[in-house]
Amino acid sequence: MSITSIGDSRPKITTATLAARKSNGQLITCLTAYDYATARLVDEAGIDVILVGDSLAQVVLGYDSTLPVTVDEMLHHTRAARRAVKRALLVADMPYGSYHVSPEDAVRNASRFLKEAGAEAVKLEGGEKRIDDVRRLIDAEIPVMGHIGLTPQSVHAMGGYKVQGKTLNAVEQLMRDAVALDHAGAFSIVLEGIPREVAAMITEEVSVPTIGIGAGPDCDGQVLVIHDLLGMTFHPAAKFVRRYADACAVVSQAIESFKQDVLEGNYPSDSESYHLPKDTAAALDTIQERKRAMSK
Repeated sequence: MSITSIGDSRPKITTATLAARKSNGQLITCLTAYDYATARLVDEAGIDVILVGDSLAQVVLGYDSTLPVTVDEMLHHTRAARRAVKRALLVADMPYGSYHVSPEDAVRNASRFLKEAGAEAVKLEGGEKRIDDVRRLIDAEIPVMGHIGLTPQSVHAMGGYKVQGKTLNAVEQLMRDAVALDHAGAFSIVLEGIPREVAAMITEEVSVPTIGIGAGPDCDGQVLVIHDLLGMTFHPAAKFVRRYADACAVVSQAIESFKQDVLEGNYPSDSESYHLPKDTAAALDTIQERKRAMSK
């Protein structure tokens, strides 16, 4: 059976599905998507969770970091993905500044992702310091995915994109962050840029699924940025990125071939052109012949 023939008959993925996966020892798959076409391909491939990540700031909008992307930009892309997604759990990233001022701001902004864009959950970065936000969101019936370790929205505070949890104190803080998110009611926790051993400890300790990105193979699931997976970025890949395709090369070659065909007059061909109906063409020929005869 083809992927596209599966349609809506596939079981819908929910937060309860992910909890059951952890209990049953079944791994969870997650990818980012920021538009209709990509989200549709990811969903039809059977990926469990689609994250409209604030990474779109860099891979789609061309910013230097995730910090500049706005709530409205995130809503726009979440709506596009929503139109494509039938099976996967759709999670929207809350951008920098949308939950940092107060829990009230967090609820106000997060509710827009559910009401206006059709997201089924939101993701926010931070551990113990964000627990009030997490609790308020959950009280408002908004499912929350946590995110600890290398948190890109904290790039300036961290002094760059550096692996976290390399000292005993840092490991202890990560453990406290994970447990706090678990107890606050987050349905899953993204672990980014931390040693494999620490990710394994956290995964064993918490009751909710962990989703790793640069955190080793012992998490309950894995996520990648779709542009990294496809080789569609213009910077060196992080150590944890496995590129499954070189889409940049494919796209570049296709564009070059189009350019050459146009310049050489090979595109479009006659078979790629529309034609008049035979009777219309015959009538037009007659008119043209009369015009030529009258001009002599």
